[in-house]
Amino acid sequence: MKNAWFEWGVGAAAAVLVGTGLVYVGVNSRAVDASPISNEPDPRELIASYTSALDANAYSSEMKRVSVLRNETLSSVLDRIGAPRDEANGAVQAASEVLDLRGMRPGDDVTAWLETDDGGDVRLVGVSLRPAADRQILVSRAVDGSWSSHELMAKLTLGINYIAADVDQSIYQTATALGAGDQQVVDFADIFGYDIDFQREVHTGDRFGMLYETFEDERGQPVKSGVVLMAAMDGAGLTKTFYRFTPSDDGVVDYFDENGQSAKKFLMKTPINGARLSSGFGNRRHPILGYTKLHKGTDFAAPTGTPIYAAGNGKIVSYGPFSTYGNYAKIEHANGYTTAYAHMSRYAKGLKRGSYVKQGQVIGYVGTTGASTGPHLHYEVYVHGKPVNAMTLKLPTGRKLEGDQLLAFQAERARIEALRDGELAQQQLAAAMPAQRAGAGYASVPTAAPAPAETRETTAN
Repeated sequence: MKNAWFEWGVGAAAAVLVGTGLVYVGVNSRAVDASPISNEPDPRELIASYTSALDANAYSSEMKRVSVLRNETLSSVLDRIGAPRDEANGAVQAASEVLDLRGMRPGDDVTAWLETDDGGDVRLVGVSLRPAADRQILVSRAVDGSWSSHELMAKLTLGINYIAADVDQSIYQTATALGAGDQQVVDFADIFGYDIDFQREVHTGDRFGMLYETFEDERGQPVKSGVVLMAAMDGAGLTKTFYRFTPSDDGVVDYFDENGQSAKKFLMKTPINGARLSSGFGNRRHPILGYTKLHKGTDFAAPTGTPIYAAGNGKIVSYGPFSTYGNYAKIEHANGYTTAYAHMSRYAKGLKRGSYVKQGQVIGYVGTTGASTGPHLHYEVYVHGKPVNAMTLKLPTGRKLEGDQLLAFQAERARIEALRDGELAQQQLAAAMPAQRAGAGYASVPTAAPAPAETRETTAN
C-alpha cells in the first residue's frame, strides 16, 4: 500500500481504528498521501496491530482530541488527558524525531488513542499531530511497546478566489465574512500600509478587491489559503491596484502598480498596527507639564505589548532609557531621515545600539514608560535634524520597473487579471444558476444541513 491514497480521519477511523476496537469520535475527514516518508512499515498497519484479535474485547477504547493550551508541551498535553507517563515519554521521543515540538502553539490539535483494560489500567496506543494543514505526524505504538513516527503529507490542489465588496465597518470584518483568512487581510494591509492609514483613512463605502491563492484537499474541501496575487482599493483616500511580481534580477517578491511602481515607500506611514491616533504633530498643551509646547511626533494609543516596527531600513543609534521618553529607540535611515520611538515597555530581543534593522522588523513593544499618561507609541520623524509631520510627509518611492523587467511584469499582470476575470465569471455563473433552473421548471432540491462543528475540549486560560 506504499503509494495508495487513503482518507485519514473518518476513513481511517472507520476502516482501521474501528477494526481494532478503537472508538471514533468526530474527526474531520481529510485526504492525504499516506505514503510514509521513510521505508518503515505503513503506519496504518502499525495502528491495526495495537490490539490483537484475541484480546480486542478485553479493552475499552476511546479517542481524545484536545487543543494545546498556553505554555503547554506535548508531554503536559498527554498528561492532561490521562496517558501513562512512561508511554507518553515514548510517544514524545518518537514525535521529536520528525517534528520540532518547540514549535507547538496554543490552539494546535493533539489527537490521542487510549485503551483501558478490565482492571482499569490505561495505555496510550497512538498520537496524531497536525503541525500544518497539509502535514500530519502519526506516532504509533507496536505490540512490543516500541514507538515509531510517520509523516503523512496531503495532496493539495492549487486554486484561486476573488472577493470584492464595499467596506462595512472594517476591511477585516468584510473580507473574512467573504471567506478570506486572517493572513490575507494582513497581507492586504501590508501592501497598502505605505499609502493608507487603515485606522483613519478607510471609511464605510470604500471598495476593495482581493485575489488570492487557495488550496483544497482531495475531497475539494478548502484546507488553507495562500498568497495575495492582486490587491485593489477604491476609496476617498486612494484608488490603486497592486500586483504580485518577482523581478528576475534580484528575486525579491514585491507588489507593483499598473505602471510598475513598487508599493513600498522609503518609510512606513504608521509603524504600528491596530492603534488609535491619540495626538498629532504640532503645538499642544502638554498633558503632564501643563504648558504649551511643540509636540514633535505622533502618538498612537495601543495596548501594552503591541509590536512596534522599524519604519524603514537603517541603523539603531540610540536604544535605551532616555529622559522623559522612557524606553527609547532612534534609527538613522538614508538621505538624512531619522525616526524615533518612545515610551516602549520593552525592547526586541537580539537588538542593541549599532544594530541594523530592516523595514517592518519588530524593534520594541508599546508601553507607558517615562512621562506618559497611558500606553502608547510616540513616533517622531526628522529630516536633516528637523522634526516633520509623519502623517503628511511625502516619502520617496520604492523601485520602478523598467525595460525587460517591466515587460515581464506586464505579462504577469495580464495573467493575474485574466485569473480574476475568470474567477469572477464563474462566481456570476454560479449565482445565476438557481434562478435559471427555477425559470426552466426545475424543482427545488433541499441541501443537506451543515455538519455540526467539531467538539473540542477547552479550558479557560
